[in-house]
Amino acid sequence: MSNAIQSPVTQLLEQQAVAFDVIEIPLSEDKKPIRSLEELLSSKGLNPNAVVRSVVFRGESGQFVLLAVAGGGRADWSILRKHLNERKLRMAEYDEVPEATGYVVGAVPPIALPETVRVLVDKSVRNYETVVIGSGVLGYALALNTQALLTLFAGADEGDFVKVEA
Repeated sequence: MSNAIQSPVTQLLEQQAVAFDVIEIPLSEDKKPIRSLEELLSSKGLNPNAVVRSVVFRGESGQFVLLAVAGGGRADWSILRKHLNERKLRMAEYDEVPEATGYVVGAVPPIALPETVRVLVDKSVRNYETVVIGSGVLGYALALNTQALLTLFAGADEGDFVKVEA
């Protein structure tokens, strides 16, 4: 277990005795994570589809919701609105994400979040034995066992929240 980085995410994993690997994601000149994350993961023997993206939404009620989704699926707005009982739902603005989650865009994890953020887990996360999540620190991701991650999602709603490709 590498302690190259410290964040609320790595602290939570260490407290729960969950093994994880730190993956350094080289930042481009403008300090944004590289776009070829898939290539980087493949070179480390990880499935590039196993990245769990943390997509942050804001409901009409002001509630922030994080959808954890793997495999590149797109959120199904109608299912989300119905599930959350929100008439209107939108993507969180760039500057709302750190305000709501405590993390910058590009490093948002699906765990170790403020209690004010409601978490939804798409069933796509179960398709992989090992998943890659945001570490809370820009330029780093964490690889861990899917079952261990699902255990940490206690209290989150799990369901089919993405569009089924026709």
